[in-house]
Amino acid sequence: MLRQAADIRTLIYMAVTTALLVVQWSRDSFSPLLFIACLFMAVSVAVIAHNHNHLTIWKSKTLNAFTDYWLTLFYGFPAFVWVPTHNQNHHKFNNREGDYTITYRYTEKTNLFTLLTYPTVSGLHQQKAIGVYLKKQYRINRSRFWFCISQYLLLLSFLAAAFAIDWQKALLYIFIPQQVSLFVVLIFNYVQHVHADEESPVNHSRNIVGPAMNWLLFNNGLHTVHHDNPGLHWSKAPAAHAKIADKIDPRLNEQSFWWFMIRVYILGLFSEKARSSSMRLERMAQ
Repeated sequence: MLRQAADIRTLIYMAVTTALLVVQWSRDSFSPLLFIACLFMAVSVAVIAHNHNHLTIWKSKTLNAFTDYWLTLFYGFPAFVWVPTHNQNHHKFNNREGDYTITYRYTEKTNLFTLLTYPTVSGLHQQKAIGVYLKKQYRINRSRFWFCISQYLLLLSFLAAAFAIDWQKALLYIFIPQQVSLFVVLIFNYVQHVHADEESPVNHSRNIVGPAMNWLLFNNGLHTVHHDNPGLHWSKAPAAHAKIADKIDPRLNEQSFWWFMIRVYILGLFSEKARSSSMRLERMAQ
């Protein structure tokens, strides 16, 4: 019933994420190691939500609907929102004007402040797309509209019940991981596009090409080929990236996500050489 056999890994991640919640909730004491694992899995949930909304995991509509509900609970926001904010908007404009997740809305600079405020700014602007989408679905596809609303109702009921049972466990093991999931996925989007050239056919996105992040997070670091072919299954991204890697500006093929973050946003506070340069501004200056 899976579209791709590689998504067995996705199902394992989903099972581990669920199990971590059950195990932590049932414990009387707090485990730092389990909590760290829970936060990592929260990040993976955001990546799974992204992948699933581009290419559904299952051939079955019913199983895909249940997956949407599961993602809603662990992602911390209705899964359908990826359609209007990401599929229909971000992939249409790809960091150009009109993209609700544009990285240079207020400044061309990238620093620790712009990095940490970007998720909030971007998230607020995306609400408009969600509202427009829901109004459209109400007019043209009432069953889809109510499916979207049911995700909101499920999430609110889940959180209300969890906080009513044990607010401390709900905060630690549900709400905080959800916020990490929502925050980190927008940080990924920022890093993947900031200071790239949105008008270039190959230099519109930054890639993290090191094996660690891509193995752990479903090749999420290979972003150029994802924009070139959004429906390409994540398991096929490395082969697609290899075909165009030599055409991409080397500045946009980073070996390590963490080294990029440390170099640009920590060392960059003290050294201009450590900072990234805007390929967009370079193009405009020519």
